[in-house]
Amino acid sequence: MKKNQEELYRMLKELMRYPIIQAPMAGGASTPKLAASVSNAGGLGFLAAGYKNAEEMKEEIEQTRQLTERPFGVNVFVPGNEAADENILSGYREKIEKEAESVGAEIGKADSDDDDWGNKLHVLKEAGVAVVSFTFGCPTEHVIRELQDVGSLIAVTVTNLQEAKKAAGAGADVLCVQGFEAGGHRASFDNRTEDDYGLLVLIRMIKAELDLPIIAAGGLMHGKDIAAVLEAGATAAQLGTAFLRCPESGASPVHKAALGNPRFTKTAVTRAFSGRRARGLVNHFLTEYDSVAPVAYPYVHHMTKQMRKAAGQKNNPELMALWAGQGYKLSRELPASELVELLVDELN
Repeated sequence: MKKNQEELYRMLKELMRYPIIQAPMAGGASTPKLAASVSNAGGLGFLAAGYKNAEEMKEEIEQTRQLTERPFGVNVFVPGNEAADENILSGYREKIEKEAESVGAEIGKADSDDDDWGNKLHVLKEAGVAVVSFTFGCPTEHVIRELQDVGSLIAVTVTNLQEAKKAAGAGADVLCVQGFEAGGHRASFDNRTEDDYGLLVLIRMIKAELDLPIIAAGGLMHGKDIAAVLEAGATAAQLGTAFLRCPESGASPVHKAALGNPRFTKTAVTRAFSGRRARGLVNHFLTEYDSVAPVAYPYVHHMTKQMRKAAGQKNNPELMALWAGQGYKLSRELPASELVELLVDELN
């Protein structure tokens, strides 16, 4: 039975004491310890299933349940079907090979995959986690309904009004609204073109036409930022970069250090590391290859993966994807539970 709007707002609010959600950050930053710490502190923690297989996702769900009895969420990437020009990919490979060699790595094969989509859905239907959120697209009504039937609240991440309408039409319970300020990958359904909106404007645009609970995401670092998005119409705020420097975060020490390193003075949105637009600290690799990076996800991601990993191991931030939101300079090195408490104090 379809839930009414009032029930959806109530269900989302009841998942947490405070309207603070730790963003799912694929690539290692999100961990069971981080998610559990945030949930135990009264927020809503999230696991990131992107780039993991279904078995790894299942293990993290089980680990998180051992660490908290509170609700938490899991984020999944919706697979795309975009083709890539092999000649363009080969040309990019030739340009970036020397960078990989400089850290003793090779450029990987330009593969595509569905991120173990079918198996993950099977695990999620069995696990019945509190919230399942989707990024890079909107699942079918059938997929959404099956997960709702096992008790999961379904959120779809959107970057414009058209995507929000599609998600609402497919039966999503919640819209995770991502402003252009956000760190990491843009969640847009279409990798080719995109309208870029600041978070506050986007919340108001969507609220004017749709009555669904909104989770606001994008550059939020302080309790006053949370207050602003709640005032604009959001039900909760989702923070990613704010939690990156927590000891429970799985972000590499090099990434954490870069957030406070005066060498890095700004962020930019680039396809250089993955073939999909993502916001990170401006470093050597981003500067050199942003203008020539192909529109080809996840092909480019697989090409640069080993280089990025090797760079981290060699303490070289210049060849890493240092994902960060625009407010990264305001990040604080605190245990996750203390950060939630501080955000609540600032909010009130």
